[in-house]
Amino acid sequence: MTDVAGYQVLAPFRAGSMAELFTVASPTGDHYLLKRPKLGFGSHPACYAGFETEQMVLDRLTGPHFPHCHAQGEDELGPYLVIENIQGTALEEIAATAPLPASEVARLGILLADALHDLHRQNVVHQDLTPSHVLIHVDRGAVLIDFGLACHGTLPDLAGAEKAGELGMGTPATIAPEQVIGVRGDPRSDIYAAGAILYRLATGRYPFGRAENYWGLQRRRWFDPPPPRRLNPALPEWLQEIILRCLAVRPERRYASAAQLAHDLAHPEQVVLTERGRRMRSGGLLLALQRWWSERTLETAHPGMPARQLVRAPHVLVAVDTDFHDESLAEALRVTVQRLIAHDSHWRVSCVGVLEPSLLTEQEESGEISRSLHTGQLAALHHWAHPLALPRERTRFHVLTGSDAASSIIEYARIHHVDHIVMGARGSSSLRRFLGSVSSRVVAEAPCSVTVVRSPAVVADSH
Repeated sequence: MTDVAGYQVLAPFRAGSMAELFTVASPTGDHYLLKRPKLGFGSHPACYAGFETEQMVLDRLTGPHFPHCHAQGEDELGPYLVIENIQGTALEEIAATAPLPASEVARLGILLADALHDLHRQNVVHQDLTPSHVLIHVDRGAVLIDFGLACHGTLPDLAGAEKAGELGMGTPATIAPEQVIGVRGDPRSDIYAAGAILYRLATGRYPFGRAENYWGLQRRRWFDPPPPRRLNPALPEWLQEIILRCLAVRPERRYASAAQLAHDLAHPEQVVLTERGRRMRSGGLLLALQRWWSERTLETAHPGMPARQLVRAPHVLVAVDTDFHDESLAEALRVTVQRLIAHDSHWRVSCVGVLEPSLLTEQEESGEISRSLHTGQLAALHHWAHPLALPRERTRFHVLTGSDAASSIIEYARIHHVDHIVMGARGSSSLRRFLGSVSSRVVAEAPCSVTVVRSPAVVADSH
């Protein structure tokens, strides 16, 4: 094998249980990877179906979190893919050094969650997320690979059809409880797998070990794993709260989106602690029996379009101008927010204010003054949100610092995968020089939809 579709085969790269990889060179001298499924005697019967799935999925994925597909086809040796050779470090290599400091677990978790959110927005669920299938790239963050078991919302589920009736489609160490009983296509299964990966990064082991037997695979359907702080007492409660929420038995009790997971990992001070974060031992047999009984109501039908789950879990940013006191405008903002979240099951609201750098902060007492201003802004945001009576676990408050309010809001929305921005439009004020054109700039440049609310009438212009 010396030439495939114009690419010269240079050397074997790696061989797995389902496929073989070779280093190839293009006519211009660039190096890529040639991937072929293992076919013939002794190969797994799902190899071909999984490879065909990967061909279809990779051809549709775009963005920095996935290898680019340069060519695909079939020749006398079978089907092939020519894909980008990602120059990154396998997360498996990093996980082998666990337990890691909490800050590093959070950093890697944010990279992973950002990539997952991008995948789910493109209507794909990975279904086999493991540290071996994640590469950490210096510029692109986490890059996901190996999509042989993936589900695409609008494509035939070839992998699922090939392995219909089999238990545990995926890697036993990270597979979600619903996957054990054959449910595919729910993006929250990937969130469970992300939680299992975070658990390993934080403790050095998987929540249920490597689960190499039938009982090991089944236990996650009814039992909680040992709390990670029991294995690593240095782990902070907020990180255990996040990890165990990802690992909830029932999908609806996990994070509703990978974007919400990334947001909490980035802002540990905002994580609402429950019994879950303080827990030091697993639930007992009675809890397991209750879960066994409640599993009768578990949705076992195909969830359909993976991206629909994200529609039910919007991240709404409310930009509150705490320097502009207009109660009619404040109430109009609240009404608009209530309307936006009324029909969504798993919304999250971030109340955001922008603190202009002050000349006072250049004095010797700058630290104390900055903290005072920051605290005052936070108090004003809480005061604005109080009449809404929003649940604490779904509400976040952030004070951004910058002389360009529009840029600060736009950047926050981009980093945290905001789906909708709500903000007020000012009339004239003494600070119009600073914030007068904020709403128009946000409308023009934001990476999501924007609703501008005007005062005094409760009128909203959507863009």
